[in-house]
Amino acid sequence: MSEQPRTPEPVGAPEPEPIRWFGTTWLHRDRGYWLRRVAVPAGALLTAAAAAFVLRLGVEGVALSAEGGFLDGLLVGAVAICSLMAALRTWKLFAEGRDRLTGWMAEDRSLGAVWMIGGVGALLAYFVRSLTEAPGEAVRRAAHERAVARYEQRRAGRGRRPGAKRGR
Repeated sequence: MSEQPRTPEPVGAPEPEPIRWFGTTWLHRDRGYWLRRVAVPAGALLTAAAAAFVLRLGVEGVALSAEGGFLDGLLVGAVAICSLMAALRTWKLFAEGRDRLTGWMAEDRSLGAVWMIGGVGALLAYFVRSLTEAPGEAVRRAAHERAVARYEQRRAGRGRRPGAKRGR
């Protein structure tokens, strides 16, 4: 694929916000964007597999303690619920942005243990989300387009001579 030459951005034009792992390549999808689009989901899937393995070791360690089936079921249920909550939060985070999170999804400190235990769910949501776009790209693209539109409106409003007197 050949890249089309871009015109340089005018001085004072809004700059795009970088995305982790992608920088600002998401804007024009250049400089290794597609390689990153393949590497990021693969990395998320590998990391989710490693986290699931670690969680499995922890659950098996509790099962070896022979405390009973109730405790084992309770632990598996807690991991499943935490993973579901973390997956929902991650999905919404990349679909709408951090500033749109409300309620329990906006809590970082008080639910830190839930997000840590549910890390597998968050990584799987990150993997699925990154199959369609760079995670958070839609939110950042919409914000950048709004900023560019405002910039163009301000620039278009300067077409008149500001020092000229208006007719009566």
